[in-house]
Amino acid sequence: MRADFPVFRRLWARRGGWLVLLWTGSVLALAIVATIFRMLLSFAGMTT
Repeated sequence: MRADFPVFRRLWARRGGWLVLLWTGSVLALAIVATIFRMLLSFAGMTT
């Protein structure tokens, strides 16, 4: 088990990296869609 520890740690680091990358991408996509909706509603005259 001790000999596989660096490989195991590297695997989890890679998985964590993908998780962070996917989360960041989804948050950015949501922000872009929300901005587009706000622009469309503003153009339609629905401002606050």
